[in-house]
Amino acid sequence: MPATDPRSPTPGATRPLVSLQDIHLSFGTTEVLHGISLDVQPGQVLSIIGPSGSGKSSLLRCITGLLRPQQGRISVGATRVDLLRHEAEFIALRRRVGFVFQQFNLFPHLSVLDNLVLAPVRVNGRTRAEAQDQAHALLQRVGLGHKARAYPGELSGGQQQRVAIARALAMQPELILFDEVTSALDPETVGEVLNVIRELADDGMTCVLVTHEMRFAAEVSHELVFTEAGRIVEQGPPARLFGNPTQERTRRFLRRALGSHPLSQAEISESKLVALPIDRFRFAI
Repeated sequence: MPATDPRSPTPGATRPLVSLQDIHLSFGTTEVLHGISLDVQPGQVLSIIGPSGSGKSSLLRCITGLLRPQQGRISVGATRVDLLRHEAEFIALRRRVGFVFQQFNLFPHLSVLDNLVLAPVRVNGRTRAEAQDQAHALLQRVGLGHKARAYPGELSGGQQQRVAIARALAMQPELILFDEVTSALDPETVGEVLNVIRELADDGMTCVLVTHEMRFAAEVSHELVFTEAGRIVEQGPPARLFGNPTQERTRRFLRRALGSHPLSQAEISESKLVALPIDRFRFAI
């Protein structure tokens, strides 16, 4: 069976960039995902929230083929991720999908510049001069143009995470996955990373975020998904989930997550409700 999805979208409808249907994932006898289905439209920012251990990070890893579910179908564009078998196929997929992890995963023995240049040269076949020009432009974009010659160990956690985002952008992806990218940062550096993601979202990059930053999710997302125990409990636009959730479990989670500082009506009403068009070549600098 070919690793492409032959289905065409309904006339007049936009085909999802990411589609998951009835995803089941287990590690031994431990069930992690129980029938997850969701779509991500081009230009959309979708945030997945929920308690720890609810399968959020595993869901992102299924999208890139890092984890293989036992059941269900996963599509990124026309590529059927669940049907991929060969390393070359996974490499082709990961050229199109950026992934920013919690722990940065920068190469400590390479400079910041070389961290950004390595994959475009070795995987995408770009010349080193082209890759370096793009890397310098991306570092300027994330506010780190002066750190090109530094090494990861010389940077703060927030700076390393911004380098990791720039490195993902260097591959000119159609989609970026963010896996709790502020969880390892101190409070003073969280804002600088969120500002970079906010700019990407405002420019129309398709993003899927796993996050515990509730206010940020409400601000940048077009769609929120609340999960628990590997199931989607509730899904919808931020204005509805934060303003009037239908499930009692969602209400309890948000009360605990927001504590004594619930979102104001103004914050709720300013949440995004429609997806933005995307021009991924704006990120090719």
